[in-house]
Amino acid sequence: MTQNAAVVPELTVQRKAAIAHAAARDYSGSVRVEPLENFDLDRTIFNTLEGTLPRVVMQSRIAKEPHWSTKAASQIDSDYGEASARVELPDVDPLLMRFLQEECDFDVEHADGSFLDHLYFCYEYGTLHYPKRSPLVLLLHSILGTGTNTFAMPASKMPTLSPLMNEFEWSHVESFPSMLRLLYGLELRKELRRNLHRLDLIDGIRLNRVIDNEPLTLSVEDMWIQLNYQLIHLVDFLPVSNWRVHANDTAFIVFRDLYDLLERAGKLETKLDYEPASGPRKLVDEKLTVPGWLATWIPVPVSEMMAAKSVGRFSQRIGHSMDYELLWR
Repeated sequence: MTQNAAVVPELTVQRKAAIAHAAARDYSGSVRVEPLENFDLDRTIFNTLEGTLPRVVMQSRIAKEPHWSTKAASQIDSDYGEASARVELPDVDPLLMRFLQEECDFDVEHADGSFLDHLYFCYEYGTLHYPKRSPLVLLLHSILGTGTNTFAMPASKMPTLSPLMNEFEWSHVESFPSMLRLLYGLELRKELRRNLHRLDLIDGIRLNRVIDNEPLTLSVEDMWIQLNYQLIHLVDFLPVSNWRVHANDTAFIVFRDLYDLLERAGKLETKLDYEPASGPRKLVDEKLTVPGWLATWIPVPVSEMMAAKSVGRFSQRIGHSMDYELLWR
């Protein structure tokens, strides 16, 4: 499947719902979820994942297909139509679009559909619900690498890419893959939580760019902006339903923790409504394979640690240091 960056893809119902309601929600009762047959993990961005257990767990989490009730889908379509009509997506600079079309290979990020679906979802969500910051960052956030060592372009093309956006946008695009890995790596979230009482004393953060390990520095303002961008990105990886059962999904874990952290720090800028799951741990209208059901019983701390070790190994393979330093006044 050849992907064309100039073609805006049709959003899924779940993505339309997130944009329409500016919310992350558990849609149990409105959607039926079934395993995808003949799913090939090697056709996704997780093809570089090693180890039988991590691969089985990952496949169980993404090899599924939602079937929405007619009533729910119709209402979401209507709500999305009203929301999207209020704000028009900004045009991408023609020179930048040409670069994306001619110099980038988004097929390496193919995730059983189009990874561009994800990029355009983030772009649209940011345009509507994070209007004080450039949505272009969200369209380009993975161009310098995903969390699984797939790259849409080589580092040698960065001197051509960076002048096609402003300084703010480039700073956040080049640091996005690094911050994503730090969030999965646990230590940054832990350190920020330990220092909730003195976050006003942070001056910034030093980290290393994923694609070539070059050092980067973000101001404290940009650090919090970057974390808001990361939160929008994570919205697109949440389970569509049965949140109590899928509480150990690693993207869901990071999302919950980051949302809570931003709220406690008073730094949640993007418009996003989220309420934690409640009620019994019970599957509603969802079929799981045996490995998939067993994977849901992995304790949250264990699942989180597995993800941290995995992202650390990905960085080691490409010579990327996950060391970072919070800069204090």
